[in-house]
Amino acid sequence: QVQLVESGGGSVQAGGSLRLACVAAGYTYTVNCMGWFRQAPGKEREGVAAIYPSTGITSDADSVKGQFTISQDKVKNTVSLQMNSMKPEDTAMYYCAADRSYCSRGPGEIEYWGQGTQVTVSS
Repeated sequence: QVQLVESGGGSVQAGGSLRLACVAAGYTYTVNCMGWFRQAPGKEREGVAAIYPSTGITSDADSVKGQFTISQDKVKNTVSLQMNSMKPEDTAMYYCAADRSYCSRGPGEIEYWGQGTQVTVSS
């Protein structure tokens, strides 16, 4: 089992920045992919960014390219999401995710989830 704990959510004005962090614990050596999803009210959960911890290779959703950056601290088993130039449409619950398989898996296939952290962007 892998446990994920997020932190760093909150409220920010449009144009501002937030940084989310996700600490992984447990059988982290089995994890092949870690990432961030978000879910806005009334919408489906969508992938935001992902990273392969072993190589550092990352991928971002088109909607956040150039705006969000995923990174990792392997010593601390932490994956972070730096969110800049934030917009009201970035308002959502953000979830950390981990999987033993590939980063291309959809939300219905992901094995491990954090509890989520709320991000609210006001105009």
